[in-house]
Amino acid sequence: MEVSNHTVAEATTTAPYLDYAVCVDADNRPAKHSGDWPIEGGIYTVRIAESRSEGIALVHVLGFEGEAPYFNAFAPHRFRIIERVWLN
Repeated sequence: MEVSNHTVAEATTTAPYLDYAVCVDADNRPAKHSGDWPIEGGIYTVRIAESRSEGIALVHVLGFEGEAPYFNAFAPHRFRIIERVWLN
């Protein structure tokens, strides 16, 4: 399922866990990107979702705001998952 600008509460309705990731590459912000941008070294609550338009798994930073078609999605090389917390 493609993820849009979800909050943490909205994201947990589709999966009973939260992933946390550190941004390892905040360089080269694309000129066409509109919305929030991560800070290198920052730790974010994320959801990994397959992108129908890109055909790869993208990292969606929960709580970030961005415009369509990518919303709050970032290429996977920009983040490293550091923890998964199950909410059961």
